[in-house]
Amino acid sequence: MSEETSFIKGLYLVSTPIGNLGDISDRAVKTLKSADIVACEDTRVTAKLFSLLGISAPLTPYHEHNADKVRPALMKRLKNGETVALVSDAGTPLVNDPGYRLVQDCIAENVYVTAVPGASAVLTALQLSGLPCHRFLFSGFLPVKSAARKKELKELSTVNSTLIFYEAPQRIGETLDDMLDVLGDRRIAVARELTKRFEETLRAPLSQVIANYRKNGVPKGEFVLVVAPPDKEEKIGEEKLKEILVSALQKMSLKDAVAQTVKMTGLNKKQVYETALALKNDGI
Repeated sequence: MSEETSFIKGLYLVSTPIGNLGDISDRAVKTLKSADIVACEDTRVTAKLFSLLGISAPLTPYHEHNADKVRPALMKRLKNGETVALVSDAGTPLVNDPGYRLVQDCIAENVYVTAVPGASAVLTALQLSGLPCHRFLFSGFLPVKSAARKKELKELSTVNSTLIFYEAPQRIGETLDDMLDVLGDRRIAVARELTKRFEETLRAPLSQVIANYRKNGVPKGEFVLVVAPPDKEEKIGEEKLKEILVSALQKMSLKDAVAQTVKMTGLNKKQVYETALALKNDGI
């Protein structure tokens, strides 16, 4: 491990606790204490954290509703040589928040930007899931309405990766029902209250998790859903393969459509190519 470098003025993306106060690193505390200003989702939430940690840096709200207005002011401070720290309410900033636009502006303006890594609900839930971790896709929150939610799940149904979602407790039941309907009875890990006192990870097929919640009710807490990838033994039917290829061929070349479909489905390249060629010859 290299020695700690000297403090450089610029933008610091600082991870904060997702539950347990001990989630935060010593480097994160030192960075936040050194910042000229800390941009955060909710000043009330971050103020409570700062009170516990003895941090007195000034706070300014920065979230999806005011980002376009606040970002120029933050960039002005950064270009004037100040240090700005960016935090979310919990966990790693930029995951499911508008912070990436501020990073884009820093890169464009050649302003120093770095990350102070730490807690992440996505990675913690993946670790605890017992599901394959070598390839995964984080898709944030699914749409609120069932029709839109099912459409997005259908688009993800052939992705050969573990799928990770956030979900609100009041929608857990409906979301699990739609997952079972679209994805089939895959294994799922439902993680909640991560690193807190009542941390829980429920691991079972979707149908069993649904039955459990119907019997016992949905507990309170913040949820992360980790869904197993498609069963490699489960063959995708010819009609489904054609549907995927037709969509791909409308946007890309035959070669690229075949490569993307093989990656998504795990099917034999020769089979995919022959089906794609037949579609192409039919004028698709």
